[in-house]
Amino acid sequence: MKIRIHITKRNIMCAAAVAVISVLSHILSGISVFNMILFPALYFAVKNIEIELNEKYNWLFLAGVIGVGSVLTTWLIQYLLLVEDLRIRISNRTFFLNICCVLFMYLAVQIFTNRGERTCMISHILLLVFAGINYFVYDFRGNELTFGDFKSVSTGLSVASNYRFVLNAQAMNTILLTVVFIAGIRKLKIQCGKVWLMRILCFSLAVCSFVYVAEKTQNTVTETWEQKGSYQNGYLLNFVLSIRDSFVKKPERYSEKLIRNLEKEYEDAQTSVQGKKPAVIVIMDESFADFSVLGDLKTNQEVTPFIDSLKENTIRGYALASVFGAKTPNSEWEFLTGNSMAYLPPGSVAYQQYLVEENAYSILDTMKKEDYTCVAMHPYYETGWSRDKVYPMLGFDEMYFLDDFDQSNLMRRYVSDAVMFDQVIKRYEEGKGKENLFLMGITMQNHGGYRDAYDNFKTDVYGTNVSYSDVNQYLSLAHQTDLAVKDLISYFSKEKEPVVICFFGDHQPSLNTAFYRRLNGKGLSGLTLEELEELYEVPFFIWTNYESESETVERTSLNFLSTMLLERAGIPLSPYQSFLSDLRKEVPAMNARAYYSNDRKRYVHYGEGSRKEEVWIDRYRILQYNGLFDNKNRSTEFFKHQQTEQEKTP
Repeated sequence: MKIRIHITKRNIMCAAAVAVISVLSHILSGISVFNMILFPALYFAVKNIEIELNEKYNWLFLAGVIGVGSVLTTWLIQYLLLVEDLRIRISNRTFFLNICCVLFMYLAVQIFTNRGERTCMISHILLLVFAGINYFVYDFRGNELTFGDFKSVSTGLSVASNYRFVLNAQAMNTILLTVVFIAGIRKLKIQCGKVWLMRILCFSLAVCSFVYVAEKTQNTVTETWEQKGSYQNGYLLNFVLSIRDSFVKKPERYSEKLIRNLEKEYEDAQTSVQGKKPAVIVIMDESFADFSVLGDLKTNQEVTPFIDSLKENTIRGYALASVFGAKTPNSEWEFLTGNSMAYLPPGSVAYQQYLVEENAYSILDTMKKEDYTCVAMHPYYETGWSRDKVYPMLGFDEMYFLDDFDQSNLMRRYVSDAVMFDQVIKRYEEGKGKENLFLMGITMQNHGGYRDAYDNFKTDVYGTNVSYSDVNQYLSLAHQTDLAVKDLISYFSKEKEPVVICFFGDHQPSLNTAFYRRLNGKGLSGLTLEELEELYEVPFFIWTNYESESETVERTSLNFLSTMLLERAGIPLSPYQSFLSDLRKEVPAMNARAYYSNDRKRYVHYGEGSRKEEVWIDRYRILQYNGLFDNKNRSTEFFKHQQTEQEKTP
């Protein structure tokens, strides 16, 4: 290998141009003075170096540049997308898996170029451009770009002109370092003889990388909440996982004939409601749980005395959720659509990965047919879980987010349930006597974590047979929810107009592992299926301010809860909801893990129930697949979507 310095006028001019860009980057984007000087110096140095490699060692040089290039590209992508506090969260294992993803790209390009320097330039630039697209997507909407976003790329392009493209210091550092890298790699001329041998070797290594990543991520889920994908999985790996999770397998016995037969069976299911229509209010309360399902927890005072006392005109019980400790939108989606997470990949989020305008059917379609105004409330950021995009697709006419709520008296860091319920009452009063109201509120008060102390929140409920600070804080929050619910029910109990309120928790909170061990004797691992399902039980009630039959439901699940609500409200069911009502008689509760078998008198994994139960489960899976994924043959009988005025406007 020979190295010599060759300074030319052209190289000096190029270095001067990089110097100007560096200065502007310092002024406009805020890169450091050190980097402002470093990048032009590095560029000038590599630009004026000429390297002559010994062709005898081209194979070794090729392996070196592809290896170094893969590591540099991986690091720069993470540097571009994350601040330092988040970058340090990435484990070595995760970083290596991302390197394998980048290496796959490098090897694939090398097969076609047979030139090491070209492979590095093409692969690095393409991957950095791809990461740059995600950089801007996140800046626009607060969520990462996933494979599912390409289903709606035309919509994204149509609104792109409304945004400003701004490059911060990290972005400019990435660009300038890339310029230096490209200038340096161009100095290397690496072309291997025995082209077919090289291609076979690169193909084999690419396959090995693919298989290795696939094997090591079998139990790794796609993260879709803001930038968690970038620091938990690494962005490229997270995107690859989103590709994997975007393809949902068609049920084995799926057929149009079966869909048509089910249509005939339920075609006369819905009629228009007669008489006075009640206002329908749904409260999905963040992390609201009842630990009595797990074991004997004693406290210094009752945690939820009012909710526990509700019996008159009330259906109450426990419902299975599909998530524990997080992934709120999956519970929201199961309730609104009647679908189940059982038929989607583990860890996926339907809102962001599978929902498009064509398949956005929900309970709102039934409400709109009955001339209801549909309102959504969530006292947090509108971009969370892409609700600002999802809610209009589902059919909500009005949406209220964090800026629409009083934030002068937060509880910890969140809008309290009491404040949100006041907003619910206010919105009800605005339309009283003038509209039929369906309102769904998603609270934030009880959101984790529970370990920090707050000047604006007092822990006044605590365990007497267990003592954990996070548990005590959670119990105190749940008690505040109970007080807020008492005020909400008290208000509507005085109303003359009919009102139905459905209240349920989205999932149990994630607390100290030792706490669960004290309650169930095992903790969170080594559980039987029955014990595991207890971690997914959340309390619910459906209350009316008019006379109705009281009932205690031993078990149900969130995908059935909206159908139960419509039945209690006297609103005729759609064909799909009628199917769900019949399904619930055979399979009373189900979630992503298992279902309760009436015949076996216990929870069973899918495929392990009685033949009759499995037939019903199979029909459910087929209908859900048809509604979500079979765009060409989607049943209009089961999945009619009532368009909003906004959607009707061309």
